[in-house]
Amino acid sequence: MRTSIWLAFLAVSAIGLTLLPAYGFSLAFWFYLLLWITLASGLNIMAGFTGYLPFGYVAFYGIGAYATAVAVKMYGMPIWVGFAAAAVVGAALSLLFARTMVLRGIYFSIVSLALAVICRLLIAAMPEDVAGGSYGIALGFSSPLGAYYAMLALMLATLLAVTWLAQSRLGMALRAIRDDPDTAETIGINIGSARLKAWVLSAVIASLTGGIEAWYTSIVDTETAFNLLVSTKAIIFAVAGGLGTVIGPVVGAIVMLMVDDLIWESFPVLNVFLLGLVIVLLMMFLPSGIVGSLVRYKPSLRRILF
Repeated sequence: MRTSIWLAFLAVSAIGLTLLPAYGFSLAFWFYLLLWITLASGLNIMAGFTGYLPFGYVAFYGIGAYATAVAVKMYGMPIWVGFAAAAVVGAALSLLFARTMVLRGIYFSIVSLALAVICRLLIAAMPEDVAGGSYGIALGFSSPLGAYYAMLALMLATLLAVTWLAQSRLGMALRAIRDDPDTAETIGINIGSARLKAWVLSAVIASLTGGIEAWYTSIVDTETAFNLLVSTKAIIFAVAGGLGTVIGPVVGAIVMLMVDDLIWESFPVLNVFLLGLVIVLLMMFLPSGIVGSLVRYKPSLRRILF
């Protein structure tokens, strides 16, 4: 029943979000709402299903933005080729970083963060005719409306992928690995293979998100593409909604962005302090996130919530 309810919700949301630009709503707000839902859901595949928290998740986002910009600006490729390049480069980078998954807990998180910083420095050190150097790359054109619909399609594809993962044998294997890797290995689960599949999928989602955002803004530089705030926000939104749940990152992104927007409008001077206070209170009183805590306090909600 919950699968049917969730898919019906996605269908209605897709129709509403498709028609939304025609009614004059702020395209920027809705574009970035879709972006953060996508990033939080992509990060949830690693952090929620496998228990690996990648502080350096922004590396895939940034490399996807640069891959798209280089393909479009430097080689004159159409934008869809740029997106394909972002996916390929993101998958390749995830395979290159795959060895870090032998680490556990905070050690993995710190190493992934260091690798993101290294990626940023390497891109900035490249010649200008290769990757724009420290000045970045200007695509020369943008299509906010086209980027909006591309992000909508990616968000829906991401949520459908996470929905499938939550009910698949791979998803069950990942949860088993998250809860007790030694026992999971004992019962015959291929830990390395399962983690790698989740890692690559999560990376491709982030790199495609970066590529679409590059099309939206038409400008890519190392300061924004590899900004660690990207990883931080994705983690906060996913945790606020509930890691390991399908709908959690969606709820977390919506609630936190609305709170952030309200605070900026009402208390521009105290915005950072109040937003930090909201996050602290949320973690204190809802440690499992909004959705996770609701399910914990009322188990019957499991019938309708992923």
